[in-house]
Amino acid sequence: MRKYAAAYSTILASKGFHHVYIDAFAGAGIHLSRVTSEPVLGSPLNALLVSPSFQEFFFIDLDSQKTDLLKQLVGERQNVHVFQGDCNEVLLAEVFPNVRWEDYRRGLCLLDPYGLHLDWKVILEAGKMKTIDMFLNFPIMDMNRNFLWRNPEKVGDEGINRMNAFWGDDSWHKIAYKEEQTLFGLREVKEESVVIVDAYCQRLKNVAGFEYVARPLPMHNTRGAIVYYLLFASQKRVAEEIVDDIFSKYEKRGMI
Repeated sequence: MRKYAAAYSTILASKGFHHVYIDAFAGAGIHLSRVTSEPVLGSPLNALLVSPSFQEFFFIDLDSQKTDLLKQLVGERQNVHVFQGDCNEVLLAEVFPNVRWEDYRRGLCLLDPYGLHLDWKVILEAGKMKTIDMFLNFPIMDMNRNFLWRNPEKVGDEGINRMNAFWGDDSWHKIAYKEEQTLFGLREVKEESVVIVDAYCQRLKNVAGFEYVARPLPMHNTRGAIVYYLLFASQKRVAEEIVDDIFSKYEKRGMI
């Protein structure tokens, strides 16, 4: 993220764009390392350190305690805007209107949901605007634990509705499950996670309207399990090329 943000800001600043940084699940701005218990800068504070600097910063979180702490860490900066609320509403009503094409503005947006807390309508608007470069943490582990079960009939309506909102419709079901012939007739068998991720990447292009989508980067926990896939979408080929190069250097590491 830091590497791309620096490249992005350098390019946009050289072209005279008013470019902004958006973090929809910003958190408190600082975390404790799981390994050392030492403080680690979160994505908002790392973004503030990027040089050349973004013109404006928009940080959002649903947790008021986190946004209060983030405001304290940021201090009095006129170009930093911290919102407490549902990012699905705040992005559409308060933030995206500040990144309009006709105003010669562009934005780099980080979407790092804690689970399936992101609605497709946000992705659709970001693609339609043609001004947003977007990183998205695709929460495949949360999906597998709570919604994409091997027996889909046991998944409750709440889980199905949440997946529909994240995906944009119910087409995920036909992608996540395939029919397989057994001695007892046809049954639904869950597809591999990579099939689901690849299908979502196709939606970013074919439905949301992003011209370029980088190859997903799997991120593993310390036990080697894939926690999420880091996705990237843009309207510019050069952006995809930069991210593909960055992803390739971290692919073997892939540890969060």
